[in-house]
Amino acid sequence: MMRFRSTRSRQPTLGLSEAMLTSLAPDGGLYVPDSFPEFAAEDFDGLESWLDIGVRLLAPFFEGDPLEAHLGEICGEAFNFPLPLRYLDETTAVLELFHGPTAAFKDVGARFLAACVTRLPGRRTVLVATSGDTGGAVAAAFDGRPDTRVVILFPLGKVSPRQQRQLTCWGANVRAFAVRGDFDDCQRVVKTAFNERAWADAQGLLSANSINLGRLLPQTVYYAAAGLWYLRRRRAAAGFVVPSGNLGNAVAAFWARRMGLPVREFALAANANRAVPDFFGSGRWAARPTVATLANAMDVGNPSNAERLLDLHPDFEELRGIARAFSVTDVEIENTIRGAAAASPPEVWDPHTATAVVARSRVESPHWVVVGTAHPAKFESVVEPLAGRAVEVPASLAELLHRPERFEELEPTFEALKAALGG
Repeated sequence: MMRFRSTRSRQPTLGLSEAMLTSLAPDGGLYVPDSFPEFAAEDFDGLESWLDIGVRLLAPFFEGDPLEAHLGEICGEAFNFPLPLRYLDETTAVLELFHGPTAAFKDVGARFLAACVTRLPGRRTVLVATSGDTGGAVAAAFDGRPDTRVVILFPLGKVSPRQQRQLTCWGANVRAFAVRGDFDDCQRVVKTAFNERAWADAQGLLSANSINLGRLLPQTVYYAAAGLWYLRRRRAAAGFVVPSGNLGNAVAAFWARRMGLPVREFALAANANRAVPDFFGSGRWAARPTVATLANAMDVGNPSNAERLLDLHPDFEELRGIARAFSVTDVEIENTIRGAAAASPPEVWDPHTATAVVARSRVESPHWVVVGTAHPAKFESVVEPLAGRAVEVPASLAELLHRPERFEELEPTFEALKAALGG
């Protein structure tokens, strides 16, 4: 049976379902696999869809768990939209992760977590902090599910209008709070809530942020699939350029590589929030005050998943041998969106994918996959003036934009949240 431990201690260990439902370890650490299964590319011969690849990849993690018999159903429910790997030229492709219900890569992990949790007994309160995309994906995944209440915390005035609509347009079991602060304030309130163990247990508290193991494991699947697809077509292992905010998406890529999938190396693309690039430059980890940028879903000054990354690669020189990190300014984001829209053929990037496009331009070696994390229509106020034209809105997103908003403002404290929830 696969076991999971805290990043801060070797014992005790939990099974998969327990680790997902516990969310944050009692010592404040994040759950990671106690060991990783080992694969070779040949283990996936004959498997082409990311659904089939996912079932094969995740099977060892579910072995012996109460959810083991449901793995096929869970993957079928969560991995049921396309993830195209689109080749831009002979040396670069883009992995489009934004074809799910809320047009962002967070749909993958949120839908998987919801499919798992609703197959386990008990009433849950799903608490999530979001800098833009996570909350909408979690709300969509859990909307209307029985025995589940969703509580979303987002920074007031620091998400795009369309992002806010996706956070605030749901049914009675979803409650959205606009926190008077930044994303790090929202994240701190969530962590405090989980550390208040008696209150958390009484609420059946469950995290749907990337601190939850159930969010990260399914994200390893699209790195495995894209790595295999690229290898089969180009006969080379690809590196991945990953837009990086809270580092959950990046850690999933590192985990895929650790399991032996054809994932060569990494270029982590940050915006003006420099905690990760500064770490790669100095070898010393330090949180930074959050800076507001055009790529607002990545406005994170103290990424939670740095703890998982350092647990996986405690040797800094080893880590720096397979990964680099770049900071991208708003001016560079603007120039990239503007230039791509004017190119032939034209491309329209969202601000987050644009950071990865800039980072790709800074690495000279061939064979890279740029990770496209969100549809540009989610950021129309930024993208459309730069592109010089309207961006077509995906049907799933257009439907959400016609719903009415419903949210409350909140002070950035656990006490304010506790009072608002009546307990």
